[in-house]
Amino acid sequence: MTATKGLEGIVAASSSISSIIDGVLTYRGINIDDLAENATFEEVAYLLWYGKLPNRSELDGLQQKLDQYAAIPNQVIEQIKLYPKGTNSMAALRTAISSLALYDESANDMSPEANQLKAIKLQAQLPTVVAAFARIRDGKEPVAPKQGVSIAYNFLYMLTGEEPAEVAVKALDQALVLHADHELNASTFAARVTVATLSDIYSGVTSAIGALKGPLHGGANEAVMVMLEEIGSLANVEGYINNALANKQKIMGFGHRVYKDGDPRAKHLQQMSRELGKLTGNMELYEMSIKIEDLVTGQKGLKPNVDFYSASVYTTLGIPRDLFTPIFAISRVSGWSAHILEQYQDNRLIRPRADYVGPVNAKYIPIEQR
Repeated sequence: MTATKGLEGIVAASSSISSIIDGVLTYRGINIDDLAENATFEEVAYLLWYGKLPNRSELDGLQQKLDQYAAIPNQVIEQIKLYPKGTNSMAALRTAISSLALYDESANDMSPEANQLKAIKLQAQLPTVVAAFARIRDGKEPVAPKQGVSIAYNFLYMLTGEEPAEVAVKALDQALVLHADHELNASTFAARVTVATLSDIYSGVTSAIGALKGPLHGGANEAVMVMLEEIGSLANVEGYINNALANKQKIMGFGHRVYKDGDPRAKHLQQMSRELGKLTGNMELYEMSIKIEDLVTGQKGLKPNVDFYSASVYTTLGIPRDLFTPIFAISRVSGWSAHILEQYQDNRLIRPRADYVGPVNAKYIPIEQR
């Protein structure tokens, strides 16, 4: 046996959910550009779960279920209030989502119908959990979800307690579409490994959140914003980036193991960053990002990935930096749950082997002789 570090290039599963072929990302065969420009996030979630775009009646039915299950148990809210001050936002989300299973009577019902409904419940409740955590840590009471509005609208409303601007809703909705699924990425693979043991969907999503928490996965957009804050202004960009490149420091938000000619999602977020900058009258984050891209791409040939411009988009929307990755989870739970449902349909325990490189023919030495 020969080990492949990071499983790079290894095909570990067959899936009909999303594909990356020749640098083109599709959901159920539909180009991400088409979906980003035309679809709502709710349509995309339906597409990922059911394999087709919904008609009006089907979309209305999904909206009704999202409304029905958007509230979270009071016990979970009270638990969030007991989290230590300074708790990491993704650790809080991981714990809260695991707790939701305790209050779902169907948590261990493994029928296809029950699992499909749990996917919808999780999609409805993740935004509520993230918004509740954000408000509670700021000394505010959570805001109950509204009925009959989009997930993007509801999240911004629950986060601020105010009706969000249409442009903010549109920007967040498009970002959710772009992050919804991405083939067999680290968090999706973690979810599939977990449920391949026939564990429940809550365990699978909790595993996925744990994987997404890392800075080499979902935490990269937060790291981009840290970099932008350290740079401080457009005038400092060139010196900062040149120094970082000279010292062989990693520039977060650039390069991708799968995309060699650029992440197809990045251009949509770049455009969104520019439009939001113009609307708010503050173009500095966008201009800094463009300058960084010019320098990194020009000198290293690396192109921005989905994380790079999402940092300036979320910041311009007024979203705290440490909520960037939880927002990623709000979107990606649609893809995680689609993959979990697919795994259940044709399951086999995921159990790879390891290439052993340790000592051989070792002998036990009694403790008195060591």
